[in-house]
Amino acid sequence: MGRTLLIVDDSPIARKILIRCLPPDETFRILEAGNGEIALKVYQAERPDITFMDLTMPVVDGFQSIVDIRKFDPEAVIIVATADIQTKTLFRVLDAGALMVLKKPMSREGVKDALEKAEEVLKDSERRR
Repeated sequence: MGRTLLIVDDSPIARKILIRCLPPDETFRILEAGNGEIALKVYQAERPDITFMDLTMPVVDGFQSIVDIRKFDPEAVIIVATADIQTKTLFRVLDAGALMVLKKPMSREGVKDALEKAEEVLKDSERRR
C-alpha cells in the first residue's frame, strides 16, 4: 500500500473530487475529516503521510488546523486546497507551515504535481532519519 492521505474539507463533494483526481496508477490509504478539530484527532491517531487541507470550514478552520497539526508534528506535510488564492492567504498558509497551495477546482495534473512535491519532501525527511 502507498502513502496515507488525510483529506480535510467540510464538503463531502470536494473530498470526492480530490479523491478522483488522485493518480489512478497509485494506491493510497484515504482518511477524511470534515473540519479542523476532527482533522487534528485523526492526524494524531493515524499520522498520515500527506494532508490536504481546505481553509474555510466550521468548528476549526484550516488556518488554525495547520498550526495545530504542525505543533503536534513539525514535519507534517500539508497541502492547502482552496479557491482563495489571494496573496495574503498564500503567505499566511505558507508561514503557518503548509508545503504549497493547490487551487480549487482541482485537476488531476495539479494533484499529481502536489503529490510529487510532497513525495520529495517525505523522501528527504526519511533520508535524514
